[in-house]
Amino acid sequence: MDGQTRQNFKGEAMDVEVSVDWRGRACKPNKHGGMRAAVFVLGIQAFEIMAIAAVGNNLITYVFNEMHYPLSKSANVVTNFIGTVFLLSLLGGFLSDSYLGSFWTMLIFGFVELSGFILLSVQAHLPQLRPPQCNMLSKEVQCPEANGLKALIFFVALYLVALGSGCLKPNMISHGADQFRKDDPKQSKKLSTYFNTAYFSFCVGELIALTVLVYVQTRSGMDVGFGVSAAAMALGLMCLVSGAVFYRNKPPQGSIFAPIAKVLVAAFTKRKQVCPSNTDMLHGSQTNPVRKTDASNLLHTEKFRFLDKACIRSSSPSTTKESPWQLCTVTEVEQVKILLSVVPIFACTIIFNTILAQLQTFSVQQGVVMDTRLTPTFSIPPASLQSIPYLLMLLLVPLYETAFVPLARRLTGNPSGVSPLQRVGVGLFTVTFSMVSAALVERKRRNSHHPISIFWITPQFLIFGVSEMFTAVGLIEFFYKQSLAGMQSFLTAMTYCSYSFGFFLSSVLVALVNRVTSGGGHGHGHDGGWLGENDLNKDRLDLFYWVLAGLSVLNFFNYLFWSRWYSYNPSLSPNPASVGDYADVEPV
Repeated sequence: MDGQTRQNFKGEAMDVEVSVDWRGRACKPNKHGGMRAAVFVLGIQAFEIMAIAAVGNNLITYVFNEMHYPLSKSANVVTNFIGTVFLLSLLGGFLSDSYLGSFWTMLIFGFVELSGFILLSVQAHLPQLRPPQCNMLSKEVQCPEANGLKALIFFVALYLVALGSGCLKPNMISHGADQFRKDDPKQSKKLSTYFNTAYFSFCVGELIALTVLVYVQTRSGMDVGFGVSAAAMALGLMCLVSGAVFYRNKPPQGSIFAPIAKVLVAAFTKRKQVCPSNTDMLHGSQTNPVRKTDASNLLHTEKFRFLDKACIRSSSPSTTKESPWQLCTVTEVEQVKILLSVVPIFACTIIFNTILAQLQTFSVQQGVVMDTRLTPTFSIPPASLQSIPYLLMLLLVPLYETAFVPLARRLTGNPSGVSPLQRVGVGLFTVTFSMVSAALVERKRRNSHHPISIFWITPQFLIFGVSEMFTAVGLIEFFYKQSLAGMQSFLTAMTYCSYSFGFFLSSVLVALVNRVTSGGGHGHGHDGGWLGENDLNKDRLDLFYWVLAGLSVLNFFNYLFWSRWYSYNPSLSPNPASVGDYADVEPV
């Protein structure tokens, strides 16, 4: 974007929503944006999730069998990798909003991810880059772990994939949503439909990854499987570039942290000031309730009143004009209040994603020691069981959009049917039953004298799939609708950051549980703790699942408190019900 366009954007952003085409020129409503442009973004989302899911969901098998890491360490390698992917989404959101824009961020880091897949495929194909083949389940043979150059190549490849995927994820969602103008009522109503369609695209990618690609990995080898992931990523990049002429691109607006820092510095500098009882005395206060879809005229709210001190004008007669680091507007302060307000909601989804980590690690290993035969000649790859909820979602998501939303819309008057916070709450409630089911099935498996069918672990995946449809989509919609001008990608990245913390917490919980339950196992005879062995028949995975179920119940009640506490700024939405559900709107 040239200097003149950037200057025009800064001047006009206070009044209308401004976007540019791939050449940096103003967009035309009949040529740019809309679902036609969003389809290309949905395409790269489907191919990218197809590529990364085929690796992430079956990675524990490769790390355990080929790299020869112990089971608990293998699980931590996987959770740390996936956690890093989602943590790096903050970097992708920051670069997009501040400097590169979402399209260029996706293009650059898409090639980074592609290089990681290629390097993984090369390592899996060349025996000299892996430890010698060995049976990890054999007690007579000591299998050496991958170390030195072999470990270095593996982790470099793995974290190139993590860097690329992490920086892509928030931008795919926000760039697709940016194709719908918030200042156009007709297109604004399509946002909720887009988020449901994006989740449908995600499910398609996951389903193909967990069936076709995992089958290829199992039958043809991980080198071929990683190669197919690389091919899928290349197709995704081609899809992204193909839609370039149709995109509405939000211009980057410089560092998103500078305005936040100004408010915090000004509030700290004037911490001894007393806030006026009449909020109209605050600098930049809006007296008329103007509804806008950008953040140019945010109204004052009552939470975090200590930040209002940044809006108090200096009483010193010698002060003629205060710098932006000493005096902020109400709108600037309210932007920071919104960021602080969404943090507790974000934190309440961490336990949810800790449960997801178990389904991608220990539940896969459950399937390995169960009867995987579908017919005498065909066995189901254990990782493919994770495709069951996505198969269900391919049926439920269109039904939700075409049947439930119109009915709920008539009952609630909410354009989305139910508010994003209500949707998240339903998901956090139902996910508990996924761990209850997992614990009961694991106990049945351990007590059985013969291997039971792998389909016994289907319910835990099904229940989680339903809860994810509510939680994941609701959280993304919530963050995007509460996002401020120039921060859509960064706030969307907070959704993925929740995944990151969830997977990192899983690693911490595994280590903590092993430490607490070691030394005799409290009557269970496990010196290494509940998860300290490489044999699930000796571990107590069922007890670990019960711990997670209990944490999930506590987390749900914690969420109820914070969702009731949360209050939105009425300037961000013309329909209060579309954002807040438990929250009471404070008078302004």
